[in-house]
Amino acid sequence: MRILFVGDVVGRPGRDAVEELLPGLRERLEVDACIVNAENVANGVGVTPRLAARLLAAGADALTLGNHTWRREEIGPYLATATAVVRPANFQAAAPGRGLAVVPARDGTPVAVLNLLGSLFLDPAQSLWEVVDALVEEARASTPVVVVDIHAEATSEKVALATWLDGRVTAVLGTHTHVQTSDARVLPGGTAALTDVGMTGPHDSVIGVASELAIRRMRTGMPVRFETATGGVRLEGALVTCDPATGRASAIEPVRVPWPAT
Repeated sequence: MRILFVGDVVGRPGRDAVEELLPGLRERLEVDACIVNAENVANGVGVTPRLAARLLAAGADALTLGNHTWRREEIGPYLATATAVVRPANFQAAAPGRGLAVVPARDGTPVAVLNLLGSLFLDPAQSLWEVVDALVEEARASTPVVVVDIHAEATSEKVALATWLDGRVTAVLGTHTHVQTSDARVLPGGTAALTDVGMTGPHDSVIGVASELAIRRMRTGMPVRFETATGGVRLEGALVTCDPATGRASAIEPVRVPWPAT
């Protein structure tokens, strides 16, 4: 089976790209299940119930989030009942939502989706290392096909997690830094890994933010209201091929599709 993971969707440009490209991309790449990171879909930061529903309607089977999960107040009640949207599992235990969801692929095969927040620089309530093993065991009780979104700053942490989980999950895919890395590989135990799957949004920018605003803040240290850029839009992600019976990956390839098509 083939699983498409779409990297951090940023603002309206990213959302428009997903809504226009994803249906055709699923058919062209023969995608059985699609996961989308949606934590920046609402004007570049956070997610709302309405926009989550739009991404699911466009062809996502599950959505993952990250450190900006709570930037939109209305998302809390939505996550309390959502079955296909996961937030980092190592948030506070009393926070609404879940860090693990199991969704059906096109042929009905269950696909488990885990979401974790990096412990380095992002300061989650719990270290991901304290929760990940129990989460993986819970996921594997439902299906051998397990995809982990590690939303983290540090490349070392993402690589370490992929190595730790090798042979126990189908894929460990990094999000958050918005820059697609060139280290896609299948580890010896059959786990596909990519340090960062990239950004779906405007790449003529500073990781999605209008360049002049980001640079002004860096140069002056003064508060600047960020705005989402508009140019150089593309969809980025990763395509993982795996055996649905064992969950072992056999291939991973980065995905990069410009929008509008050139």
